[in-house]
Amino acid sequence: MTSAARTAALPDLPTVADTVPGYEASTWYGVGAPRRTSADVVATLNRAINAAAADTKNQARLADLGCSPLAGAPADFGRLVAEDAEKWAKVIKLADIKPP
Repeated sequence: MTSAARTAALPDLPTVADTVPGYEASTWYGVGAPRRTSADVVATLNRAINAAAADTKNQARLADLGCSPLAGAPADFGRLVAEDAEKWAKVIKLADIKPP
């Protein structure tokens, strides 16, 4: 398990971080909108997405798939994207990865 925490789908499966402290590699999906989308539209989308994430049927289906919803504000998602971009940029630089 490469995420930071164990998954409810496989609670006895240890994470890599249990052996390698600080290790974390996970996949996430999000909904974005064009840069100039109005604040009202963004707020409406955010409320709908957070409501869907809070729905117990959706949570159960996502759990069956080994996923867990992470609801929040648009700024929270922006921070997640920025933090992941910074983390993986460091990995790419340290590993000297070049485009083909």
